[in-house]
This record gives sequence, structure tokens and C-alpha cells, in this order.
Amino acid sequence: MNITNIIPAELELKEHIDDKAVKDILELNHKIQLFQSGKLDGESFRAFRLARGVYGQRQDGVNMIRIKLPFGRVTPEQLLRIADISDQYASSNLHATTRQDIQIHYVKLEDAPKVWADLEEKGITLREACGNTIRNLTASPYAGIDPDELFDVSPYANAMFKYFLRNPICQNLGRKFKIAFSSSDNDAALTFIHDLGFIPRIKNENGKKNRGFKILLAGGLGAQPFVAHPIFDFMEENQIIPFTEACLRIFDRYGERAKRHKARLKYLINDIGVTEFLRLVEIERKAISLQTYNINLNDFEKSEIPSQFELKEPIPCDEVKYKAWVSKNVFLQKQQDFVAVRIKLSTGNLHSLTARKLAEIAKKYASEDMRITINQGILLKYIRPNLLSSVFNELDDAGLAEPGFNSLHDITACPGTDTCNLGIASSVGLAKELERVLEGEYKDVIYDNLIRIKISGCMNGCAHHAVANIGFHGMSMKIGGYILPAMQVLLGGGSNGAGNGSMAEKVIKLPSKVIPDAVRLLLNCFENSALDGEYFNDFYIRLGKNYFYNLLKPLGEIEDISQDYLLDWGQDLQYQTNIGVGECAVPMIDMVGVVFEEVLETIGKASEAFEAEQWVESIYYSYSVYINTARALLLTKEVPCNTHSSVLKNFDTHFITNSDISFDGSYSDKVLQINKNEPLEEFAASYKADAEQFYIRATALRNEQFQQSAN
Repeated sequence: MNITNIIPAELELKEHIDDKAVKDILELNHKIQLFQSGKLDGESFRAFRLARGVYGQRQDGVNMIRIKLPFGRVTPEQLLRIADISDQYASSNLHATTRQDIQIHYVKLEDAPKVWADLEEKGITLREACGNTIRNLTASPYAGIDPDELFDVSPYANAMFKYFLRNPICQNLGRKFKIAFSSSDNDAALTFIHDLGFIPRIKNENGKKNRGFKILLAGGLGAQPFVAHPIFDFMEENQIIPFTEACLRIFDRYGERAKRHKARLKYLINDIGVTEFLRLVEIERKAISLQTYNINLNDFEKSEIPSQFELKEPIPCDEVKYKAWVSKNVFLQKQQDFVAVRIKLSTGNLHSLTARKLAEIAKKYASEDMRITINQGILLKYIRPNLLSSVFNELDDAGLAEPGFNSLHDITACPGTDTCNLGIASSVGLAKELERVLEGEYKDVIYDNLIRIKISGCMNGCAHHAVANIGFHGMSMKIGGYILPAMQVLLGGGSNGAGNGSMAEKVIKLPSKVIPDAVRLLLNCFENSALDGEYFNDFYIRLGKNYFYNLLKPLGEIEDISQDYLLDWGQDLQYQTNIGVGECAVPMIDMVGVVFEEVLETIGKASEAFEAEQWVESIYYSYSVYINTARALLLTKEVPCNTHSSVLKNFDTHFITNSDISFDGSYSDKVLQINKNEPLEEFAASYKADAEQFYIRATALRNEQFQQSAN
């Protein structure tokens, strides 16, 4: 594809960037120009940019860019590129997330296409990093090196990511959709909180070992967390992608769209039940072009073992710290004579200068297959044990050798009120204060990795507070005539190590400034009252919620509100609740003209896919034309259309029965041909032509409505 004649002067796109990525970047640049010139509606633009990783910040005029790193994989060269981009366009900080992404902040909107172009040079995308799409697909960072794994799930996660990237069935879902692969029943990827979770299984049949997966369905966090349903003990590996596609199609058709807080798969399953959902999925399988999808295990760049080199092993620069670091941060790989090193990042943040030092250390000592971990750290693989003291010394010099990875001292925290519109109270500021308390008063507890603290700035759960042993999420509370920053305290969440887990219980709401004292009370109580070897969650269950409520309640009984209570952690100004419009999902666009405009673009995409002989993609775009055209007309009558299925039902009632628009049969029957026909060329052609005709008739009817109202 020769693009040199259409590239704007301000964009420099290298020739080896994938053609699809080039098109994406140019389209983003064009939409930004339309939006900034007032020619594109703000809500429509928001839906578009979110699906391209551009997320509005709390601060006016700047954006967070979410960099999509499937299953957390990043190479030293990619990390260097992200550091360079953060220096040039952002704040020189790299923030690792619980979805194994990296976020950069304070990016100007007009710079987003340049950021994307620079990333694509190193094989990194922004596509579908935010918005109502399949979010970054996560996996156990130990995949490929886990001594307990049956096989490496990395190639399967990679195949799933590639199959659904830019796939039309997941470009405009009712809400986000999350998928995770764990390497073993230890469930390091927390599959039980995902819409779909996969855990490896091997089935012995006729002397042959067949690979497959245990499947979990419809987990989720947020204001009302759900533990996923285990639905299959074993599904053959060649079935997982067709099954996932069918699940997405049913979620797209029946999932809520008007009420954002009810628009996740967990609520659909709660309404119709697992059995009915799986029945609909089975029916939908006919519409999928591939009834099986064989994973090409060679279509994945495996971790290269670093070259061996002789190095006189130095003395650790700090013997005591080194011993603690080896104990908690070094992981024994299943590959003999290799270890992995886990790096703890305070609140997930990594300065660009430090990132460059880390990249050079990785190049020197480890595989290029680095992984972002779901607790906001970094994993280096394939390090030779005789080089550990050298690795430690260099990491310590870079400030990256703090012991206690994934322990009490390794606090997970989202950006919260620092940058997020939905932040209610400071998560980062509180996390830093708790780190100070733990370092000063509970240093010996660093060896205990059975208690984990997670802090979210709001109830949405980006820091996984609902699956923490001790969790907090931001709130506000009124005492007397004052509004204080506060935290909801949650206890008893986490994985049980068997492919599922438990959600923490809400215990009490407390002012943010007393949370360090709450943690002290909880830790001291555990130390003094726990049975020998008792896990914190078992301790919590044994004593019960009321016990802990009464233990913590006095901390909230404040008679005199001093100035300190009115200042959130890390803030100098008096606290004010300042919640903006969140962008974790896109609100429904309710302007008829905007919807018709988007339908016209979808018709173009259906035609492009058809020309490329992509029958499935063309059919699904045509399906979207049908649904959104009908939705636009239903909006003119203020008829509910909060799911695709309600559009199908209500359009027949309000437009077909009164002959505003006529069909041979019902509208619903016409549209649902999609799951009654195999996705072949003949059907793709007729379905597309009929959808286009429907759009033409609908816009003509809309014009008649305008003329009648004008008269």
C-alpha cells in the first residue's frame, strides 16, 4: 500500500508499519481534526477515540494514552520506545496497570496519532485499549516458566488477541469485555474476575494427551462484584476461539446498552441464567465461519535464552537486603538452571530514566520477553543464578531492588484522583503513606506474602480492591458540616488457588486520614489472634464481619474535625468531591443524526470487508447496519432500545405493524438470518444489499418526518 500521498505533513509514518495500523492512525488523525473544527459530535468522537486508547483525564486539555500490551509482554526495545514517547509527549512517567498495560498521562489530543505511529514502529498498538471492546487480554506472567503449568498458555493468549483485534463483532459492544489465561490452578491471572477465563487442562484419550482448558464465565469487579461461573471442566483447544466469538455475539445482541452500570456480561448472565446463555451461544455457532480454530503454536515468538557469559560474581551491595530480595523477588523457573526476577514498582509507576536502565539490565542478563504483572510489577525471565548478585546490584542502583514483590509491602493502587475523572479519594497518596508505615513499623512482615493490600480511587475496581485481603476504595463522607475524603474498607478477598476465589466484604467506611491506623489495628490483631499458620482470609471468616466492624468503628467516631482530616493524602488543598464523567465505558449516543452518520460509515466497512472476501466480517457489519438504523428510528419515537434484542422486538411493533416500513416477513426474522445461515459469499452479498436498502428506506422515512414537522 503506497500511502505517501495521503499522509499529513505532521505525521511521519514508517514504511514497515502494518497497513491496517496506518489506516487506523490516519483515521484517528482525521477524526481529531473534525472534532477540533466542530464538525464531529463530542459523544461520537469519544466512542471512537476510546477504542483507540485515548482516554480523557481529570485535567482539561490532556489525555491518558493506554498502551496495549497483550498478556503484559514487552521487550527492552519497546520499553525504551515507550520511555522516549513519555518524555516527548507525556509526563516522563510510565504507569503499569492491573491489566498488564502501560499508561502515559498528560498527552495532548493532537499528539495521539504521533504517539501511535511511534509505537507501531516497535509493534505496539493502541487499538481497543479502552472503550466498549475486548480490553487488553491478560495472562499469568509466569506462563512458559511456571513449574506447575501443564503447558505454556502464551501462544493461546496471543492467538486470541490477534483473532479479535479489529474484529467487527467487538468494536461496539454494550460494555467492555475482559479475558484472562492462567498458567495453572494457582490462578495468577485471577480468571475468576473475568468475563471469560481459561485454565489449562490435559485430557488423556486413547493414549494421547489432548490439550484444552477449564472455562470460567461472567466474573467481574466494580460496584457489585461477581465470581465467575465454572462452565466447562474441559474444552478442546481448537474450540476456545469459536466459543469466545459466539459468547461475544450473544453479549452484543442481548447485553444492556442504556444503563451503563448494568451493561456487563455478569448482569446478563444474572438475568437469563448460565443455561440459557449457553443455549443461545450454541445456536449462534452456526453463524461462525470456523467451527474449529487450530492454534498455531509456531505463530508466537518464544522466549530466547540469553547467551551465556562469564562474569566474576560480585558481592551484593547490601547483604541483608539481597537476602530478602532473593527470598521474595526471585522465582524458580521450571527450566533447570534459570530463575526469574520480579520487580516491585511503587504504585505501578516507573520514571522514564529508570525504565531505560531497566531495559539495559534486561538486555544484558535476561530474555527479551519481559512481562508486566497484574500487581503492577515487572518480571524478567531466564536469568542464570550465578548472575543474581550482579542483577541485584544493578537493579538496586536503579532503585528497582526493593524486596517484597506481591507481599504486604507491595500495594496495588490505581491513579485515582491524580488523573482519573472517576476518582473520589486519593489512592496513590494513601498507598505511599501505607508503604511508609509498613516500612517503618512492619519491616519484618515483608516475608509474609499472604496479606495483600489494594487501593482503588473509586468503586470501579481498577486496583482489584475486591480481591484483596485488605482492600480500600475511595468515597466521601459527611461528619458534622464537613465533607471528608474517605475509604470503604473491604476484607477477605482473593484467589483460593483452585481457579476461583472470593470477593472481599464491605466492612466499614472510614475517613482517609485514619486508614493507616486501621491497617495497624488489622495487622496487630492478626499477629496476636491468628492461629498458627492461619491464612488472613480464614482468620477474617473465623472472627466474622461484626468483629472487624467493632474493631475499626472507633476510628470513625471523630468529635472535632481538624484541618488534617480535610486534606486528602498527598494533597495541599481542602478536599472537594470532584467526580467527572467516567470513560470506563462509552455512554449511549442518543442523537438520531449521529447514529445515521455512523451507520453510513459501517456500510462502507461492510463493503470493504466484502471486497476483501471477508464474509464473516462483512455480514457482521451488515448486522450492525440493521440494528443501528432501527435504533435511530426508535429514538425518534423515544422507544426503549437498550439491547439489540429489544431493538428487534420494538421495531416490529412500532414500524412494521403500522406499515411505516414494510418487509417480507418481520424485521426480526430478516435481521436474525445472521445466525441461521452459514457465512458464505452468497449470503454475505444478499444480507449486505438488504441492509443497505433498509438504511435508504429508513433515512427517507426520517426525511419525511422532518418535512411533516416543518409543515
